[in-house]
Amino acid sequence: MSTVVTISASYGAGGSWVGPEVAERLGCQFIDRAIAVQVAERLAVPVAHAEAHDEAAAPRFTRLLARLPNTSGMVLPEPTTDAFCRETERVLVEASDAGDVVVLGRAAAIVLRDRPGAIHVRLDGPEEARVFQAMQVEQVDEDEARRRQRNSDRARMHYVKHFYQADPRDPRHYHLVLRSTDIPLETCVELIVAAAHGR
Repeated sequence: MSTVVTISASYGAGGSWVGPEVAERLGCQFIDRAIAVQVAERLAVPVAHAEAHDEAAAPRFTRLLARLPNTSGMVLPEPTTDAFCRETERVLVEASDAGDVVVLGRAAAIVLRDRPGAIHVRLDGPEEARVFQAMQVEQVDEDEARRRQRNSDRARMHYVKHFYQADPRDPRHYHLVLRSTDIPLETCVELIVAAAHGR
């Protein structure tokens, strides 16, 4: 059976570091930003439009970008936010069908909840601890880390609640929930790899 791991992470919980490390250890493809690129190609829109509708984009930014004039000279289709979500789901299902994949974000634990053998992981921690960890991992100052945390957490919560009427923090969506601000990120990788092998 092929390996499918989904990782949901609040900002500062280390998902962008843990995800690629887990994929490397398991010999899997890691997909994150590539999802938005594929969605853009399929809907024939600029990548910036797909990224604006992605779960990591703040809702206010999404609405603003959707109203920007098109100066490229191309006539662009006007896919709805729902169309971006549905296409993202198709990309996730196809990636998991191909197997040996680690997916970060995109409500993948919910989209792939019925995938046999998949393991769904949540990384989280207290807000203050996540700010501090983000400062270390991303090499940003405190004000920037707090700004990113505020925007990112709100955007991800909005995305999952809007499309799936769910709370991404709900532990029932996951096989493994780690407080990755207290457990070293390297240890989180080890635990996820062990859980994937055990699953």
